[in-house]
Amino acid sequence: MSLPQRRVGALTVSALGLGAGHVTAANVVQAKRIIGAALDHGITYFDVSNRPESTECLVGAALRPHRDAVTLATKFGSRPRPGVLADASPRYVRAAAEQSLRNLGTDRIDLFYLHRPDPATPIEDTLSALDDLVRAGKIREVGCSKFSADQLRAADQAAGQGARFAAVQNQLNLLHADDETTVIPACAELGLAYMAYWPLAAGLLTGKYRPDRPPPAGSRFTKGGKWADRAGDWLSERNFALIDNLSGWARERGHSLTELAFAWLLAHPEVGSVIAGASSPEQVADNVTAASAWTLSPAELNEASALAAGSDG
Repeated sequence: MSLPQRRVGALTVSALGLGAGHVTAANVVQAKRIIGAALDHGITYFDVSNRPESTECLVGAALRPHRDAVTLATKFGSRPRPGVLADASPRYVRAAAEQSLRNLGTDRIDLFYLHRPDPATPIEDTLSALDDLVRAGKIREVGCSKFSADQLRAADQAAGQGARFAAVQNQLNLLHADDETTVIPACAELGLAYMAYWPLAAGLLTGKYRPDRPPPAGSRFTKGGKWADRAGDWLSERNFALIDNLSGWARERGHSLTELAFAWLLAHPEVGSVIAGASSPEQVADNVTAASAWTLSPAELNEASALAAGSDG
């Protein structure tokens, strides 16, 4: 099974990517199996972050034998130290890039994202520092995450003749679809690729969560911490009602809810890659199969979007 390839600036990426931001020393053996399965199934886009830096080290080591065959993305600027939510200052940009290069064990970062906006730093200052890194050959393309349409337009105006964002990475799925009418049109206007994370809405679009029973043992909402705190927002009456509607709509057309989740995202030409995590090699294979199962017609896209408009996630 061959995954389609899409453009992100000067880069070519697989339409389905692997989110590998939670690799630790405790799960690195399984993570290497997952990365191997992703490579075997044609995934060439791998997405990590410098929080924690150890993830960059572990994923970089696993991908080193395949470095020239993959697109490797990482992020900087989010919670770099206690009490600081974001830092996109030129000094930090340069330091973060150098550290990520060392962590990943590579001579270039294919796609370097600003993880979240930094209100304290003018975006032109951030872009100037990123431009220096691009000119030095240390970064191939730059991107941003958690940016609104207005912030994307402001960044594009500030870029001048220097490096400009080639991609924005935001949450987009059938339960959190606001960006479809705001950020995606801005991407079309500015020529940016949209990189969609949480395509299965924290697992809700797999159908494994039901309103009449507790979350499955071992699922993220049973492990405590931030996900347990968010359970009420995700496992809501509104989301379950929408899931029932979407499931029935997909079933009438001979497809599963998960197949619809991927097909809806990939039907948007602005989407560069859909970033899905995986907890096993088998899940990688399932995601590739689901992402390849259905190409929505324009009419189907419009119908699915109309259903999705009933929830803000």
